Amino acid sequence: MLENFESILRDECKLGKDRPVIVGVSGGPDSLCLMEAMRQAGYKVIIAHFNHQLRPEASEDARVVEKTAARLMLGSIIDGADVRAYAEEEKLSIEEAARNLRYRFMFNLAREHDAQAVAVGHTADDQVETVLMHFLRGSGLAGLKGMTHRGIVEIFDAEIPIVRPLLNYWREETVVFCAANGLRPHYDSTNDSLNFQRNRIRHLLLPTLESYNPKFREAVQRMSQSLKSDHDFLNEAMESFWNDCLVELGEEEIVFDHMQFSRCSLGLQRNMLKRAMLHLRPGLDVTFSVLERATTLINDELSPPRVNLKGGLRMFRENKRIYVCTPDAALPFNLWPQILSGNEFPVQVPGQVELSAGWRFNSERWHIPALALEQAERNEDQFQVWLDADTLPESLDLRVRKSGDQFEPLGLEGHMQKISDFMVNEKMPQRAREHWPLLSSGDTIVWVPGYRPAHSFRLTEATRNVVYFSITRPPERLD
Repeated sequence: MLENFESILRDECKLGKDRPVIVGVSGGPDSLCLMEAMRQAGYKVIIAHFNHQLRPEASEDARVVEKTAARLMLGSIIDGADVRAYAEEEKLSIEEAARNLRYRFMFNLAREHDAQAVAVGHTADDQVETVLMHFLRGSGLAGLKGMTHRGIVEIFDAEIPIVRPLLNYWREETVVFCAANGLRPHYDSTNDSLNFQRNRIRHLLLPTLESYNPKFREAVQRMSQSLKSDHDFLNEAMESFWNDCLVELGEEEIVFDHMQFSRCSLGLQRNMLKRAMLHLRPGLDVTFSVLERATTLINDELSPPRVNLKGGLRMFRENKRIYVCTPDAALPFNLWPQILSGNEFPVQVPGQVELSAGWRFNSERWHIPALALEQAERNEDQFQVWLDADTLPESLDLRVRKSGDQFEPLGLEGHMQKISDFMVNEKMPQRAREHWPLLSSGDTIVWVPGYRPAHSFRLTEATRNVVYFSITRPPERLD
């Protein structure tokens, strides 16, 4: 009676007959139809019924499901919880609380019984209602395509899929199937309650829309199927760009190459950011406004370098990288030279100083001033500098910034600037400033490695003695 049902189980849901499937059965026509159709198709079915304890007759429904499963010689597992109390405790809607508890129960069973999937009885009617719910929330392509025959819900299980074999069939078809196979669905009175958004869409919005187009449900179903193809195409394209942009993928942080990411179209940027957020916070409701804030940070150099996203996630731009991370992410500091708290190193010429994380400070004398001046003028590596030895103080040290530090940056013709203002103006990564090494002599800052030397110690045509300073990065690790 359900045309092509077995091919859907095999090709769309990708189920085999060698391992069991947990089938969620409420006792309504959709879930009873799914249970019996899979049994007739020869699949190993384990019935899971969850009592939400929202109606007086809920316990009787559980007994009916158990008896029906026994009559068909199917194993069944019944459980339940006080959904209303859970919703109040977790500050969730009744719908969301019921879904969370029901799915947690079914996926726990799937793991216990080594099941290949959890199957639920969502129909084409459910698909239409879901698409409209997403539309009313202002969802993008991922929401408007609706549900799929097979998918992963990471907040419940990262490996076991949820399958929806009845997604191409209408609710009235499941009612006919139950009648033809001697199954007696029960009537759930909560389906009439207008306290739930899905019921308001079903009983109020859909009939109104069908007054404009009698085949509105079929139109929405066709649209969702079309958008699914578009979404699949976008995901295939996104995979290539994701790999090009990705620098690091961790459990608490995701790092992108800023330049590569900014070259992507706005649509791709939004989808990759959403993917990153869902990787760190599975099940998070990622809204359009959150993605807009995030893409502004990427594409507008004048925007603040950090932004709070949602679910505690934050995002910031530094050192040609884009970071999306959790609040407790242990982000690396070995991207820059750093001096650990309380350390101060005297500098000898020639000599070396070992900094943290494999960074090294070097100093040496140059004996050909004209060559040094030529190198300095052509230099593009700001972690090396040539200075006039005759103008340098006798004693030098490496230290971190202190309160009240002033700096005379090269190019400002001797004008002083607070070192804190200089770091901000140069867009030095905020979290690196406190431990950034400064070449100094007492209160006089000689060089800010990676940025500029002080104007007073620059090379000139009159320079006769040269000192060369550099900071070298740690060697690349070969994994």
